[in-house]
Amino acid sequence: MDLSLDRPDNYLFVRRVGARSVTVVDRDFTVSFLLAPDRAVENWPVTASGELDASHVDAILELKPELVILGTGERQVFPDPAFMAGLLRKGIGIEVMDNAAAARTYDLLAAENRRVVAAFILPA
Repeated sequence: MDLSLDRPDNYLFVRRVGARSVTVVDRDFTVSFLLAPDRAVENWPVTASGELDASHVDAILELKPELVILGTGERQVFPDPAFMAGLLRKGIGIEVMDNAAAARTYDLLAAENRRVVAAFILPA
């Protein structure tokens, strides 16, 4: 069987997820960030799921998602309901999962040309 490496070139993809970092294409992120298929927003000011509230929704909305994947670190931790409600009221779906699952889900949806935004929470 022949194997070949197929790297997507039309969207930003997650290559690797570690306990304290996420690698997007060839760049390591070590602080929380937002990722859309066409850009990354660095230094998202969140270090734990418990910090999320309605005020954090605006930065995500600027990326115009149809779906948000929230990666909450090494374990799945649900945020305050006010944060989730801020997205749901705008008709934007949200799924909460650990960072590794969030990366896999984001890559799959981005490959399908979906307007997905992944919000990765990394510890300080």
